[in-house]
Amino acid sequence: VRMICDCLAPPVKVVQDTGLSESLSLCGSTLRAPHGCHAQYMANMGSIASLVMSVTINDDDDEDEMEADQRKGRKLWGLVVCHHTSPRFVPFPLRYACEFLIQVFGIQINKEVELAAQMREKHILETQTVLCDMLLRDSPVAIVTQSPNVMDLVKCDGAALYHQKKFWLLGVTPTEAQIRDMAEWLLECHA
Repeated sequence: VRMICDCLAPPVKVVQDTGLSESLSLCGSTLRAPHGCHAQYMANMGSIASLVMSVTINDDDDEDEMEADQRKGRKLWGLVVCHHTSPRFVPFPLRYACEFLIQVFGIQINKEVELAAQMREKHILETQTVLCDMLLRDSPVAIVTQSPNVMDLVKCDGAALYHQKKFWLLGVTPTEAQIRDMAEWLLECHA
């Protein structure tokens, strides 16, 4: 949760103890002043105060690593941005409640994203099964002449089958001469 109480307030310098060996980082601090261009952007919108909450979801499926480091393997899904036209301080308990709600929202979004991925995977497996059955029952041309076809399995703009010196083309494909050249090259270099 990132809060800007008053984008027009002059920034106040933070004096660092000279005994510290490294510079003080205010990246997670609510005391950090907004960047000049961000303050100008807010002023152009007529907004003086803002509260920004990031919605993050899992970047990968490795849950063991996720437990070890909450930030690792996360990606930004979206932002919830609240604006106010006058200076506004949001107290910590309210910010904490907002952060909790955003985390719950992120978990729900993550579940929906994972469900969609599972549905895509299920569709791919079903299509693969049907295509394999076609190959076992019929001639190889069935995977490009019947439904579903190979383009339902692989996300692509086109597919071509060159079988027994005949061409079957779907969608956007190279010319028959180009396909023949590719087939000859594959036989010559990779057979």
